[in-house]
Amino acid sequence: MTSTRPSTGPTLPGQVSPPQFALSELPPGAIVGADVVAVPVLPGDDDVPFLLGPGAAELADELSVDLVGAAEVHGLSGATGEVATVAVPDGTAANPDLRLVLLVGIGQARPIDLRRAGAALARASFGRTAVATSVPVLAGLDDATEVDAARSVEAFVIGAMLGSFVFHWRSQGPERVPVPRIVIAGYAGDGDALERAVALGGAGWRSRQLATVPSNLKNPAWLATQAEAIAAEAGLEVRVWDEQQLADEGFGGILAVGAASATPPRLIRLDYTPRGISARAAKKLPRVVLVGKGITFDSGGLSIKPAASMGSMKRDMTGGAVVLATMAALADLDCPVRVTGLVAAAENAISGRALRPGDVIRHWGGRTTEVGNTDAEGRLVLADALAYAVSELDPAVVVDVATLTGAVKVALGQQVGGLFANDDALADALLEAGEVAGEPLWRFPLYDGYVDKLASKIADASNDPGGPGAITAALFLRPFVGEVPWAHLDIASVGDVEKDWHEWTVGPSGFGARLVLSWLGSPDPLAGVADD
Repeated sequence: MTSTRPSTGPTLPGQVSPPQFALSELPPGAIVGADVVAVPVLPGDDDVPFLLGPGAAELADELSVDLVGAAEVHGLSGATGEVATVAVPDGTAANPDLRLVLLVGIGQARPIDLRRAGAALARASFGRTAVATSVPVLAGLDDATEVDAARSVEAFVIGAMLGSFVFHWRSQGPERVPVPRIVIAGYAGDGDALERAVALGGAGWRSRQLATVPSNLKNPAWLATQAEAIAAEAGLEVRVWDEQQLADEGFGGILAVGAASATPPRLIRLDYTPRGISARAAKKLPRVVLVGKGITFDSGGLSIKPAASMGSMKRDMTGGAVVLATMAALADLDCPVRVTGLVAAAENAISGRALRPGDVIRHWGGRTTEVGNTDAEGRLVLADALAYAVSELDPAVVVDVATLTGAVKVALGQQVGGLFANDDALADALLEAGEVAGEPLWRFPLYDGYVDKLASKIADASNDPGGPGAITAALFLRPFVGEVPWAHLDIASVGDVEKDWHEWTVGPSGFGARLVLSWLGSPDPLAGVADD
């Protein structure tokens, strides 16, 4: 992550990196230099309460340690995410560096179990040098297919990577450092699954890190700098609109929301084209447009938030972080369609130039909004970007991602994101991607019976309609996409994590990058979309 701020200000200290992963056909006990070996524990039956997985028997012999007895002493059952530690201070003849054995429960060994086991392993390995593990290879045994084995490795790697996440701004460095190297031992498959897993997990890491950066550094210009760095890294085209260009081209919503801030707004555009495609052929490929809400801090504006609600608002650009992280990884997953990412970035601040209740905004394209609540600002910036995308980019599909409404959190709690869509095939594809990625969604209706709540006496719509807030927010956005297949992801419900929970770490979640990337990295992400 680029640490330079465009203007004078604080500098982000160096951050830890996620673990590096490798594959080996050797058993875990034979990986020289690993100071930790982790083996899986499976649930048993009435006669045998648990079973130890691949590599455990050989390791027990080499150590002359009763690992079954150790598991019994710790009361293990093989439940997902259980971890018991066994100290082995003398190592083995083959690996004198070995100091710790982890017994890790994997439950039914489904992808969700292995993702959670990976996170548990990561948390138990902070401060260590290297881990050798057979935890994810169990699904490759017996009658499991090559696809099963690849999915198991993918899930485990993502869990181990994201369970290792650390962000710090301490004078003496981070309080804890993730293990730098994890070797998946006893795995005979190719490296494709590992490469895909690292791309997916890396997108989740990047999204979470961007969302976690404090807003005394993270402003719209800083976010644009990150986008430019991503473009250089991933071979993307990039354009950034400054405040004058936004004014010249009529982006009234973005300008109005960012008017009070000392750091002016930006609109960020990144463009991806599949590798190996000629410019002529690329023009014939369908285009997906991703639109992210990029509110780098949300005070609520003049409709100011309560203090208790403001503390987490550095993460109100999570939708923008998801778009940037997704764009960075598209090539790694060989996404087969063109993708444009738009991030509408602004800081919703308070000053004499602030947007006021009662103001009327003219969005890109001409539609007007009466402002009833300056704290309903996300939809105002999204509206500009959506209108621009539909008019200028000829999209086959538009998907927006935003921490948009508190109402969706009331409806869903903090483990499921909200989904609205005007196309069933698109909705189904995103729901499936969410389940596979471990970022689940729940579909809400775009119920026309609530459209009248958007009415304004002087403008085309009000931004503060009341009623069922998540639904009316989606209905507010719908006119800006017209008939284009569109999905709206309201991720305010899952924007924050209150305590470490499997692959989720305390703080901003970065939720959404894995599911969007899983969808776009599929062989045909637009299958069935807009079919009559």
